[in-house]
Amino acid sequence: MTGAAAAAAESPSFAVLLVCTANICRSPAAEALLRAELAAADDVEVASAGLTARVGSAIAPEMANALAVPVTGFQARQVTSEVVGGADLVLTMTREQRAALVALVPAAVRRTFTLKEFAALVALAAGRARVSGASTRQRLSSATAEAPRFRSARVAGAEDDIADPYGGRPADYSRAAGEIEQAVAALVSAVGPS
Repeated sequence: MTGAAAAAAESPSFAVLLVCTANICRSPAAEALLRAELAAADDVEVASAGLTARVGSAIAPEMANALAVPVTGFQARQVTSEVVGGADLVLTMTREQRAALVALVPAAVRRTFTLKEFAALVALAAGRARVSGASTRQRLSSATAEAPRFRSARVAGAEDDIADPYGGRPADYSRAAGEIEQAVAALVSAVGPS
């Protein structure tokens, strides 16, 4: 286990940061869905931010309407090196966003993934009994430490990206929400509350 992973395993909580461009569509949707799925886990904190955030804005109404969970009181915020540095796991919506975050905080490279990539890597790790722990926090910490080891076991590509629906048709928002929901469900099935 790396020093950061060991520290996360000992911490009383585990911080997950979800990132997209403006922090008004995909990342707040992922935040709301992951928070709802992990509601029973009081040792996990879920937040989101944007690379070029529309700071203070609410989630786009079209995205809120596409979600199966309510989003209340959300306000977009800007990604900073401090925000990334304070997260135990950083999940982006695209490979390009992942690259931008790693360029901003190079030390975050082993704990930064696209959401879909991480869900797939955790499924591989869990399938080989490499995700362990008594709590959701411990299982997330274990999964974050193990996921990089499985990168060579799958082909990364465009399917790891979730397209930005902003300004698109209702079907675009539904498609993005569905992809986020599937990735969150796969992730939670491997690390979520028992």
